[in-house]
Amino acid sequence: MAASCFNPFRPRKNKSSKSLSIPSTSRIESDNMERKRFDSLESWSMILDSENVETWEVPNEDREEWTADLSQLFIGNKFASGAHSRIYRGIYKQRAVAVKMVRIPTHKEETRALLEHQFKSEVALLSRLYHPNIVQFIAACKKPPVYCIITEYMSQGTLRMYLNKKEPYSLSVETILRLALDISRGMEYLHSQGVIHRDLKSNNLLLNDEMRVKVADFGTSCLETQCMEAKGNMGTYRWMAPEMIKEKPYTRKVDVYSFGIVLWELTTALLPFQGMTPVQAAFAVAEKNERPPLAASCQAAIGHLIKRCWAAKPSKRPDFSEIVSALDKYDECVKEGLPLTLHSALVTKNAIIQRFKGCVSINSSLPVHA
Repeated sequence: MAASCFNPFRPRKNKSSKSLSIPSTSRIESDNMERKRFDSLESWSMILDSENVETWEVPNEDREEWTADLSQLFIGNKFASGAHSRIYRGIYKQRAVAVKMVRIPTHKEETRALLEHQFKSEVALLSRLYHPNIVQFIAACKKPPVYCIITEYMSQGTLRMYLNKKEPYSLSVETILRLALDISRGMEYLHSQGVIHRDLKSNNLLLNDEMRVKVADFGTSCLETQCMEAKGNMGTYRWMAPEMIKEKPYTRKVDVYSFGIVLWELTTALLPFQGMTPVQAAFAVAEKNERPPLAASCQAAIGHLIKRCWAAKPSKRPDFSEIVSALDKYDECVKEGLPLTLHSALVTKNAIIQRFKGCVSINSSLPVHA
């Protein structure tokens, strides 16, 4: 069955790789030759040689727990790629997996150090996270110049891919709430572990066979106590909070801002700041306090939550525990056939609130902070 689906092969030793050298002509020629050498699927995969693969630098008692046994790994088709990485479908110990391979350049010291740090950080974080809405880490290995991370395979791809197939404004309220709850629960757990994602976006949210969402890609994530050590901004401009764009001190609330953009995506199925370049989008957010326009069809309660999440002042943004609570209330309203209206903690718990289980009429005079 595996052969028919993947046409896989076992990683094996590339005997000629040791003798492979790049002529020391110009830097441009060197870059081109290295890029060409890594253009082959075989050249990436064959580097993962189980005979000589370096064990990860972890205590001995932990090493056997999650260091990949490459003799059990079969590589299938590539289904995603980035500047320094490729993601393949594969089979590991008879389980469908995704194999993220990161190419570490040997002649660019700054890039090499950054990618090695991201790899180490991602593995360290993923290996300690266990939640239904966090992509499950399985194993990892490193054999320079290729490092790999093996995770569960999410068959339906990214949330962005899913939304690209939808007509604008076509998702039902039930679907929006189900997907938003999955994301917010995963992020609530992540923050409870003291982790800031720093690159929450629809491309880093994955869907499985049951169309449940899991948060993924922790390459730029960090422990909240250590995030300030990083220089520059992290993440992707279209989803990035204004304080991070300006390279000011930030907290876990940058993830809440990004969630507000993702929730807007769910209500529209559109790309945020469509028609702008990433830099133009960043300028609009940071300097002009602009946000993507809410759809006329957007439920008032959801629109109110979106605006709170992407508030300019981080202190005005809710925590994910509050977001989960609000979305749960909205979900209860929909399931009981009640109108989806604003859930406000400021309203007293009178008989009407008890009857409607948190569904209260929206008051247009309530201030909304953009």
